[in-house]
Amino acid sequence: MIAESLVLRPPSLADAPALLAFERENRAWFERWVHPREPGYYALEAVEAAIARAEEDRRADTGYQYLALGADGRIVGRVNLRGVRRPHYRSAELGYRIGEREAGRGFAGAAVGLCLREAFGALGLWRLEATARPHNLASIRVLERNGFRAWGRSARCVEFAGDWFDLIHFERHAPAA
Repeated sequence: MIAESLVLRPPSLADAPALLAFERENRAWFERWVHPREPGYYALEAVEAAIARAEEDRRADTGYQYLALGADGRIVGRVNLRGVRRPHYRSAELGYRIGEREAGRGFAGAAVGLCLREAFGALGLWRLEATARPHNLASIRVLERNGFRAWGRSARCVEFAGDWFDLIHFERHAPAA
């Protein structure tokens, strides 16, 4: 089962070559849904720099990035918590991306579920937020299946590939103690 075999862990510099290969392999797939990375990102030095920044964010308690690894240890996706706000909010924004070969197979839902356990457990967060464009039904299903609920919609608030899109806003709170 996917959920039982999936592992989340922070990226390290040793992961840079595999992460670069993952990003290159899925570049066109990701760019269907999220803003493209700068072309310079697709070099080993740039990925190493991004991992170093992620490590700094973790130490500063401002963001947490994770690689989602399949049973064979291969990177199948990424999950992140960014914009961590403490002490009064104990919240963060959730983001995730799953490789094209793994899409539709439950990896996204499993990765988000593991991230929720980390966020509401060891990290002590209280609230997570996420957004999705209304036509990204797969992402909406991932969020809803993981207990997120829609709380609002922003009209024509994000530009993507020259067009303006709405965003649906979602939230999820830590389970009551």
